[in-house]
Amino acid sequence: MAKLTRVTAPTLDVVQVLLGSADPIWGLALAKAVERAPGTVYPILSRLEELGWIVGDWEGESDHAGPRRRYYRLTDEGRAEAAALVAARARRVAAAPTPRLAFGISG
Repeated sequence: MAKLTRVTAPTLDVVQVLLGSADPIWGLALAKAVERAPGTVYPILSRLEELGWIVGDWEGESDHAGPRRRYYRLTDEGRAEAAALVAARARRVAAAPTPRLAFGISG
């Protein structure tokens, strides 16, 4: 399985939501969940799909108005890679020094 060559904060947000979702999630719902523009999320989904981390399936017949939805889910290998990325992010955040505010702090 190919590794991501560029891991951005939006990419980490997307894989974290995918990891936390028991069911496949459609692209726009995922964009809303990560509070990112669809123009940011859909290229990430495309890249993850090309790498084999996720699988996207078009919905069949539906009762909702509008275009068909594409639902995404992590592959087994993608789940392992995504979990490693999220764990590395958590370690970096935990290891980061806590900033001290200059206001009201003495010596």
